[in-house]
Amino acid sequence: MAKPDLNEFVTARIASGNVGDDDVVTLRRFIYGDMAVSLDEGAALFRLNDAELTYADTWYELFPEAVADILVNQARPEGYVSDENAAWLIAQIEADGHVCSRTELDAVLHVLEKAREAPESLEQFALKAVSASVISGKGATRAGNELKPGVISDGEVEILRRVLYAGSGCGGVAISKAEAEILFDLNDATIEAENAPAWSELFSKAVANHLMAMSGFTPPSRDVALAREDWLNQPGGYERGLGGFFRKMISGGVSGIRDSYAVSDPFTARGASMEAEIAANETVSEDEASWLVERIGRDGVLHENEKALLRFIREESPNIHPALQPLMDKAV
Repeated sequence: MAKPDLNEFVTARIASGNVGDDDVVTLRRFIYGDMAVSLDEGAALFRLNDAELTYADTWYELFPEAVADILVNQARPEGYVSDENAAWLIAQIEADGHVCSRTELDAVLHVLEKAREAPESLEQFALKAVSASVISGKGATRAGNELKPGVISDGEVEILRRVLYAGSGCGGVAISKAEAEILFDLNDATIEAENAPAWSELFSKAVANHLMAMSGFTPPSRDVALAREDWLNQPGGYERGLGGFFRKMISGGVSGIRDSYAVSDPFTARGASMEAEIAANETVSEDEASWLVERIGRDGVLHENEKALLRFIREESPNIHPALQPLMDKAV
């Protein structure tokens, strides 16, 4: 059971309709006084958050911090979020029947960013929460009358980027198929909207990362692969894009290590093998081509973001699978 005094305090704050700065200080004393945060104490915080009161700014610092401490810093082994704890967090967020709020999304992101490893289900939950907020016009990303349902703003692109960055803590360096599917669903749902230009860039780079990540070799980290840069609209943009980075990364890395190790013959051979492996895996496979054709053709229309993705693949992939050629011919 949670400490009775904490539950009584939470009940009193809910009755008052307000959580002030002094209340947040008191909450910190309740929670951290014994140098440990329990799941029951976390549940009490969610009850306070779900009440939709007037909160001091410091509440928005305490809430995600405490949730991350429960699930990451006090986990055993430390830093590893278990399936059970991830399920607990999702259940707490869904308990009130509302779309994930921004405060709750911040808590999920704190957990993902601080964790050494977390279930992919938690990151997918965050992606879906952002997508639902965009489409419905309320929830995790919505603040301000200037935002419209079904339209992706610049701020929401950056939240999506942050969620995808955080996913590297789930043990996934490259974008997974499940993540790419969620991004495709969001793209389909907002295709007629006047989305922020940054959405086209993020969508294309993320899906390309999924398709072109190399098997048998660790691709670049997500913060590099998904860094914000206007590469779709720059001269030579594709060469500066994800596939070009793969080649340059390995080329520069190999030569740098070769210099360090005085160019030993075994290492030279390994470097040549790595470069050949990269070239082979930049080719979109039959399974990948079939998935992409099915996914792009789901609504029967080839949209601008999908054309940008196909142009990227055409520039970066040494061999285009025949199944993609009809789509490539339309991506002008």
